[in-house]
Amino acid sequence: MAQSPLSSREPSGSVARLAPRRAADDRAPGTVAPAEEARETQAPAAEAPARKGGASGGSRKRLILTAVAALALGLGVWQGASYWMTGRFMVETDDAYVGADMALMSPKISGYVAEVAVEANARVAAGQPLVRLDDGDARLAVEAADARIATQAASLARFDRQIAASDAQILQARAQQASAGADRARAASDYDRAQQLAKSSYGSRQTLDQAKADRDRTVAAVDAADAGVVAAEANRAVLEAQKGEAERQLGELRVARAQAQRDLDAAVIRAPFEGVVGNRSVQAGDYVTPGKRLLAVIPLDRVYVDANFKETQLGDIAVGQRVTLAVDAYPEHDAHGVVDSLAPASGAVFSLLPPENATGNFTKIVQRVPVRVRIDPDDVRKGRLRPGLSVVATVDIRTTPSTPELSASSPAKR
Repeated sequence: MAQSPLSSREPSGSVARLAPRRAADDRAPGTVAPAEEARETQAPAAEAPARKGGASGGSRKRLILTAVAALALGLGVWQGASYWMTGRFMVETDDAYVGADMALMSPKISGYVAEVAVEANARVAAGQPLVRLDDGDARLAVEAADARIATQAASLARFDRQIAASDAQILQARAQQASAGADRARAASDYDRAQQLAKSSYGSRQTLDQAKADRDRTVAAVDAADAGVVAAEANRAVLEAQKGEAERQLGELRVARAQAQRDLDAAVIRAPFEGVVGNRSVQAGDYVTPGKRLLAVIPLDRVYVDANFKETQLGDIAVGQRVTLAVDAYPEHDAHGVVDSLAPASGAVFSLLPPENATGNFTKIVQRVPVRVRIDPDDVRKGRLRPGLSVVATVDIRTTPSTPELSASSPAKR
């Protein structure tokens, strides 16, 4: 039978597909196909750069790790040497602040503000007017006190004249007393003669009686003169007492006048020292009363640092040791000073509510003691330091005055 065209073509196609396989199988043993040979020759060439790059990358990593380890070791050695040579002798705290003995200005009298003579943050000299109050009432009080003093002074002058007149009266009374005494002596003598004559019958009874009457009259006159002297002296004593009372009243008036003058002077509030005005809260026209805070004057030329060290650090701190002050506001400029004094108690003792450890549960807390640091004048004159700025204070305990440097066996406590 005759075959279809499709069946006649299939064997030829199968033979065509199997031809390459047979050709590959018919190759002699040990021979390699051209394509496979090309791939085998290209593979080692491609792997060689990869192996070379991997070797160089590993060497670079080892070099970097070695450098980092050496740097860390060197840094550790440097830190250790720095601590051994210097750091262990430094006592440090960051609980430190710049301070100053500022003056909070308040009025002494009540009144309306007439003028504020300074601006905020202005520098003022000692005695410079800061605020002026309305002084009309104070001036009137001074004038009234002057008038009362003048009146009392006139009264004292009158007392002086009265005392002078009393002295004259005393002199007059004493003169009358002397005259009466003389008359009494004469009358007594006349009476004695008349009595002798009467006894010898040479005188009359009438003459004797007259002499006796004259004697008695002169005795009474002497008594009257004595009383006049006593009265004149008593009158002078009264005038002296009245004068003394008037003098005391004059003194009181002068005190009142001085008080009025003080009130007048207090109408002008002046700077107590040289400094800078801050926290100004007063304006012209305000009504102020004694004790009301108007402004503050800060002496920037007398600033200091209060550093609160732990109680475990105080054993190495002494007056006179050098202090390095790192101010947070000026990290590139360190200030310097010396330990001026140590507080007599910890800060907790002076707090508003001191701790009471005798009752309840107890938790031990490391206390801090304020240490006053006197800043070097050169750093103060730069004018950078302001009260309230944060400071890191570092005390060099090797600089204790009049004592040798601390040995290596006495490091600072931290």
